[in-house]
Amino acid sequence: MQRAFAIQAGRELRVIANAKETNDAKAAKICRDIAKAFEEQLTYPGEIKVTVLRESRYTETAR
Repeated sequence: MQRAFAIQAGRELRVIANAKETNDAKAAKICRDIAKAFEEQLTYPGEIKVTVLRESRYTETAR
């Protein structure tokens, strides 16, 4: 994965990955690695939800 965007919305972190460069297994590993890094490196009350989004969208217009 070359690019990802992280958005912090309260207690949720969303990582948007390129669907062409990231498969499902790699997206799951990225999510697990980020959550594990939070647990090991940060001290915080409650929980932080980590979500990795990987999708393809195709749009066609018929005229």
